[in-house]
Amino acid sequence: MTTQTFKVSGMTCQHCVAAVSEEVGAIAGVGEVTVDLVPGAVSPVTVSSEAPLDVDLVRAAVDEAGYELVE
Repeated sequence: MTTQTFKVSGMTCQHCVAAVSEEVGAIAGVGEVTVDLVPGAVSPVTVSSEAPLDVDLVRAAVDEAGYELVE
């Protein structure tokens, strides 16, 4: 297992957390997604997966949920 933390902007509530968790959790190999919600700011999203994730896959999942992955 590997753990990576990504920064996501635009989340403001638990609905946002659920949307991001669902989309990122659907990536092959992902075991767990934990979001530390910081409303209106950049929220850390920690992802546990079988192998390191391609940041482009994570970006696409976050975009699909309606939010933005920040570097």
